[in-house]
Amino acid sequence: MTNILHIDSSARSGLSGQQAHGSHSRRLSAKFIELWRAKRPNDEIIYRDVGSTPPAPVTGQWVHAAFTKPEDREDWMRDVLAESDALVDELLRADVIVAGVPMYNFGMPAQMKAWIDNIVRVGRTFGFDRSLGDVPYWPLVTGNKSVVVLSARGDFGYDPNGRVAHLNHVEGGVLSPLHYIGITDQYTAAIEYDEFGDDRLNQSIQDAEETVSELVDKIMAKHNALIPA
Repeated sequence: MTNILHIDSSARSGLSGQQAHGSHSRRLSAKFIELWRAKRPNDEIIYRDVGSTPPAPVTGQWVHAAFTKPEDREDWMRDVLAESDALVDELLRADVIVAGVPMYNFGMPAQMKAWIDNIVRVGRTFGFDRSLGDVPYWPLVTGNKSVVVLSARGDFGYDPNGRVAHLNHVEGGVLSPLHYIGITDQYTAAIEYDEFGDDRLNQSIQDAEETVSELVDKIMAKHNALIPA
């Protein structure tokens, strides 16, 4: 059985095409899950909507607690890290992470950044040892995990080599820290032209949904190959 962690981070509720002002990124992540369930209905799917219920942002107390050895932590430290521990546990349990992440002002929503900051944890998802010199960090997330970032943008041309690709900090902002902790099998798809609302938007939606369908087949084939016969 494959375990999937499904994350949505849009501040918009509902799905575009179904609700007025619904979210394009939620539409794509829901499409991924729908297609996956149709082929593997018994797989476990954990859903976390950080868009409507964001994790608490990292604080000075959080940093103090995280960098204190577990055996030396006081009760308040364990309390401060409780939500982060739950988020890390979900991540470690998952084989596939599917994240709907819209572009807000060229980057990810603050809600998604809070999730990233809570799961990039010393001693849990990355190791740190000053004695190693200039490269004291190493990834702790093992296994053959895959991550898919499904985005939406008001403008167009944000893909690699596009007219405004240099302004896109969404996929890199999500995928770089996940690569850092050990999740290196990474995929993306995005809807563009939302602010134009013309035929280009409709075509972009169609193209993105076709890419999502292809990604489901590709990632499913990979993970099916990893399941012992």
